[in-house]
Amino acid sequence: MKILVSCEESGKVRSRLRAMGHDAWSCDVEPARDNSPYHLQQDVRPLLKRPWDMLIAFPPCTDLAVSGAAWFAQKRKDGRQKKAIDFFMLHINANSPRIMVENPVGIMSTIYRKPDQIINPYEFGHLEQKKTCLWLKGLPLLRQTRNVKAQMLRLPINKRQRLYFLPPSANRARDRSETFDWIADAIAQQYGGIKP
Repeated sequence: MKILVSCEESGKVRSRLRAMGHDAWSCDVEPARDNSPYHLQQDVRPLLKRPWDMLIAFPPCTDLAVSGAAWFAQKRKDGRQKKAIDFFMLHINANSPRIMVENPVGIMSTIYRKPDQIINPYEFGHLEQKKTCLWLKGLPLLRQTRNVKAQMLRLPINKRQRLYFLPPSANRARDRSETFDWIADAIAQQYGGIKP
């Protein structure tokens, strides 16, 4: 399948899909961390108009996630939130029969619609919790691969919510939004295994 992984500079999902034999490309305004030749460093908007067999999208959540609700009034006033909503919706309405759009819990659940699924890293073997919403078109719900919630709940809150407690740094936003490895595995194996 010809697959676009939008707003991904880590290459985690793209590299797994390519390993399965798909013609998968990532796109982000940032360079690929893995220096892959299969990464397009550019604005993704023109690519969303092209036909793709599948689109996996991780649009920025900074102006949409409830974790930033204290700044929503300012973000609405200066237009940042409207731009983020419009960018999210470009992915929802992209030229593909199969679409997964990922974002944390935020305003898109009311602005657009409730997500098809909410996943947590502990459902895929990571000893962490971080609610993540998936909006799906032409794709099934992502199946849990290894639920370790019981073990995760025994950890102190700063361990099981490690990303929330990350100290300020230049890479904090990037690190908080990076796809967990075993979730990337599940996306590639389950969605990459679908016949076009």
